[in-house]
Amino acid sequence: MPAPSTRSRQKPAPTEAGPTLDLDRYVPALITFIANKLSNSATAFYQRQFGVNVTEWRIMSLLAIEPGIPASRICHVIGFDKGPVSRTLAGLEKRGLVSIRTDPNDGRTHSISLSAKGRATHDKVIVAALDRERRLLSCLSKDEREVLIDLVRRLHENLGAVTGGPES
Repeated sequence: MPAPSTRSRQKPAPTEAGPTLDLDRYVPALITFIANKLSNSATAFYQRQFGVNVTEWRIMSLLAIEPGIPASRICHVIGFDKGPVSRTLAGLEKRGLVSIRTDPNDGRTHSISLSAKGRATHDKVIVAALDRERRLLSCLSKDEREVLIDLVRRLHENLGAVTGGPES
């Protein structure tokens, strides 16, 4: 079933109310729509198959790459606020998926890592995550996938132009 598009709908006649967005060409909307649909379907699938939601998976996947990082690093990389990250980490720790240790050099900072159980869960979820990515990108040639990755990376690096701060 093809994804819904505003292209199939009749465009409304211009009104006195002012301009409207073309949602088929407005990049922030397109990125948001894709991200929302990917997140919602991933949460349903990962929760059913592995007992983790997409927020937990994002944090776990980062901890597999950068073990021992503080929560502030998770917030910076993933773009989540401190509150949801703290709550998610508390739940992951309670379920034995992460280990949170006070940094011996700075008692205010914590070092967060996957536990053995968390790593085992990660290693199952990543197979499904990579398969979902492969299926999503299957409509693109190898060269198109490389171009897409480069363009999305450049957009990510340019977020500071609209957020008011450097992003990466």
